[in-house]
Amino acid sequence: MSALKTFPKKLLLMNQTYCREVPSLAKTHHFINDFINFLFPIRTEKNISLLQIEAKWEDLQRQFIELITPLQTMLEKPVSSISNEFFGLIPSIHEKMIKDADAFMKFDPAAKCPEEVILCYPGYYAISIYRLAHVLYQMNIDVLPRMITEYAHTKTGIDIHPGATIGSRFFIDHGTGIVVGESTIIGKNVKIYQGVTLGALYVGKDQANKKRHPTIEDNVIIYSGSTILGGETIIGRDTVIGGNVWLTESVPPFSVVYHKPSVVIRDSKKFIEPVNFVI
Repeated sequence: MSALKTFPKKLLLMNQTYCREVPSLAKTHHFINDFINFLFPIRTEKNISLLQIEAKWEDLQRQFIELITPLQTMLEKPVSSISNEFFGLIPSIHEKMIKDADAFMKFDPAAKCPEEVILCYPGYYAISIYRLAHVLYQMNIDVLPRMITEYAHTKTGIDIHPGATIGSRFFIDHGTGIVVGESTIIGKNVKIYQGVTLGALYVGKDQANKKRHPTIEDNVIIYSGSTILGGETIIGRDTVIGGNVWLTESVPPFSVVYHKPSVVIRDSKKFIEPVNFVI
């Protein structure tokens, strides 16, 4: 029998070896889209009635229970109790999202109105989804928080682990290529630009329960392309990290850290080397 004919059977046997039940990926994506649209109705329709909002609230609870039911054997509480706890926290989560939107309006001169931030900014979208996933992570829900933030990652190019701790009024500008590791701690009023990595110095399973990622204190600005690594690395409050900086050690508060490149500008008329070439 050819390998091609036996391959479906091999896939079936491999699938049967997985020991965990997990939420449906497709239903998870549908749920998170519904949830963000529920929290910000302007994403779908402006003129929505209270009756419609209440009906969607009940529908989201139904969807959530369906998602976490496969995880029941790994949960500390019944799914109904977890659902009640999670949805009871939604008003406070939404308040954090509103403060994040305020930060976008405050920090970005291109932002004309909150509606623009909610509808158009990938950084705001990624932060909002992180806020929901982080609460589930804190509730020790297995797998689902990561499924939620990875969905935002695929949509925005912004990779925020649900285990990261992020304070209020968080601002991400542009955002593509940002990585925020699991044990990262970020304070209030922090601004991060595209290509920033808040990562670990060493990747190994023996580090799983340790603080591997940096701490960023209040009012810090980290410009594009910078990399900050290590669980003991602390960026003191009110510090500015310039672009393309590599840091593996702490920085005191009120610092300015920058990489000093060598930039040469020459007159193109006197430039004898070829500038149009084909490799």
